[in-house]
Amino acid sequence: QVQLVESGGGLVQPGGSLNLSCAASGFAFNSSWMTWVRQAPGQGLEWVSGTNIGGSISYAANSVKGRFTTSRDNAKNTLYLQMKNLRTEDTAVYYCGPVEKYSMGQIPVQRGQGTQVTVSS
Repeated sequence: QVQLVESGGGLVQPGGSLNLSCAASGFAFNSSWMTWVRQAPGQGLEWVSGTNIGGSISYAANSVKGRFTTSRDNAKNTLYLQMKNLRTEDTAVYYCGPVEKYSMGQIPVQRGQGTQVTVSS
């Protein structure tokens, strides 16, 4: 049974930083491409960032490029999202999930419960 538990969200001021974590179990995390997506209030799901199996490449949507970085620790079955220079438009619930190889940009079917990130002064 796939389990994904996102954590690390919270309230941060514009320009601040947050680090999210995603603890994964119940599937082959070490051989899965992993992504982060988000859903802002009243909006649909938006792909944000992701990484390949070894974590050697971090992909990012244009809206977060240069500010968000995805990394992973395969020994701990954990995915991370480092967010810096946060903007009010980054406010959303953030989810993680596996996608097919070479399918960066895809919305994962399996996701956790999400973690709320609120950027506000």
